[in-house]
Amino acid sequence: MGCMNELRPTPLETVPPEAVHRVAPLRGLEPGELLIHEIYQSIQGESTFAGLPCVFVRTAVCDLRCDWCDTPHAFTQGRRVTRAAVLEAALAFGCPLVELTGGEPLLQPDVVPLMTELCDAGTTVLLETSGAHDVGPVDHRVHVIMDLKCPDSGESHRNRWANLDALKPTDQIKFVIASRRDWDWAAAAIRDHRLDERFTCLVSAAFGGVTPVQLVDWLLASRLHRVRVQLQMHKYIWPPETRGV
Repeated sequence: MGCMNELRPTPLETVPPEAVHRVAPLRGLEPGELLIHEIYQSIQGESTFAGLPCVFVRTAVCDLRCDWCDTPHAFTQGRRVTRAAVLEAALAFGCPLVELTGGEPLLQPDVVPLMTELCDAGTTVLLETSGAHDVGPVDHRVHVIMDLKCPDSGESHRNRWANLDALKPTDQIKFVIASRRDWDWAAAAIRDHRLDERFTCLVSAAFGGVTPVQLVDWLLASRLHRVRVQLQMHKYIWPPETRGV
């Protein structure tokens, strides 16, 4: 089980100076509190859990600004909720699958014990994270779905490569591909770090940019036979502006 290391810097201490203003809403949180954008039930739209009913706990605030981000409304909109109330609300759906997403969940220290409490309650817990923050303290029972940001995101310089040594074989690495340049970068990262031998590797097309057909063609030509193409299922079921799904 993961635990908080007293020697680790707090998440807010790892935010670079140029992004400090983006995390300002978190500065007033008390221990035991979270800034929550929404809690709702839908289906899991990505990862190897795609298609399953899932409860989403979406935290507010992100320190990154990916060019293709589809949840900018979570950057500043949130309400302060006690961790106990978040746990109660998530479990009230009676759903065995719960995902922590954002925003960036790992910016908020109380997300780590919340995930442990959800695991202790018998749920399967997913964490979707940008990969810019330390995943080491996360409970080992949690399935981490971690982005590696490609160049066209505008945030590839924030990738925390040390996280690769903290991930488990049950974790998943996701690449959002917005151009051929992104694909070549992702393919090189997969080969250089043997990611497809160590984890489940997922590639998805940035919606409205690269087409799924292009992405499939690139994958097949690459002969990366253990990499999986995924679609953003929600985009094909509901209009892109729909929230709470």
